[in-house]
Amino acid sequence: MTWPSVSIDQLNQYQGTTTETERVVLFVGTAAQGAGALSPVNDSTDLDALLGADDSVLKSNVAAARRNAGANFYAWVHVLPALWTTDDWVAAVKSAQKVVAVEGFVLCEDVSDVASIHAAITLRADLIAKHGRWLWSILSVAAPLDLVTWADYCLELTALQGGIAGPSVQLVPRLWGNEPGVLAGRLCNRAVTIADSPARVKTGALIDLGRDTLPVDGASVPVQLADLKAMNGARYSVPMWYEDYDGMYWSDGLTLEVEGGDYSVIEYLRTVDKAARKTRLLAIPKIADRSLNSTPGSIAAAQTYFGRPLRDMSKSAQINNVTFPGEVKPPREGDVVIQWKNSKSVSVYLTVRPYECPKEITVGILLDTQLEPTQ
Repeated sequence: MTWPSVSIDQLNQYQGTTTETERVVLFVGTAAQGAGALSPVNDSTDLDALLGADDSVLKSNVAAARRNAGANFYAWVHVLPALWTTDDWVAAVKSAQKVVAVEGFVLCEDVSDVASIHAAITLRADLIAKHGRWLWSILSVAAPLDLVTWADYCLELTALQGGIAGPSVQLVPRLWGNEPGVLAGRLCNRAVTIADSPARVKTGALIDLGRDTLPVDGASVPVQLADLKAMNGARYSVPMWYEDYDGMYWSDGLTLEVEGGDYSVIEYLRTVDKAARKTRLLAIPKIADRSLNSTPGSIAAAQTYFGRPLRDMSKSAQINNVTFPGEVKPPREGDVVIQWKNSKSVSVYLTVRPYECPKEITVGILLDTQLEPTQ
């Protein structure tokens, strides 16, 4: 027998938006005060009150990041002890995960050994395994010491990163002083997307590099474009300028990717990291959900479901007949593949397609000396 009754269940389809991790970074370094503290920073934060009135690399780089990021800047700062070690900044980034979710971190203390670079690479792997968080890093590298020429300095830089594979790590020499913060701010600028390169000229010139004159080496020789190009060729992210064009700009957001790898520039890594974060949050509710099965209807529904991050990231806008592309190209047929391994395990494959970006432009100019045809 059936007793008449009515049951109402409120079903969660997980169609809401998630908190944006992108454009939020963690700055780590020493300061005059606040050792051991983790603090939020925005456009109106008094850095003297937070980090002390004395000058510090951390304070100047956070200030430079804020200026280059523009409106709605938001970040976190962790102050290291005066006598810090590699273990200290690694522990600081790990400890911050209990409180905040950030896209990347900036080490505002100069690294000079291979162990520090490997620590950043290992840190990313640990955070992915434990927290499901994908973090890129910016590591500061010291300017040339006294009596070191630009040529010798480039050789030192090449030796420091030689043979290391770390597509999440960006090495930034502090020639002017605030380059790590400038790069971080440029990556956090909301006037563009995370898929835009820091080399983008339309974003404007760099602000507050740290000094108004060109840095010099141990022989008091100012840095030249050839020196910066050599550093760029050694996988370092550096500023640059264009002759007869006002302002300083960024060369490229290079990572320590292997030769021929997919993530040699930071904008490619950021878009795939974002897709990974979004897809993970969609995959968790599907655990033990029998609506996801191997039937054709379920597979088609799952392709639509897991393709949502790509569709959201591909949304473009058109203003005054000018199209501003999304972070990636719209997904095509076959860009989301569902493959069942057995009755309990399923694999989801996504294809992320970035837009082309011109970083080398060649212009050919032809001369036409033919006479105009007579009427």
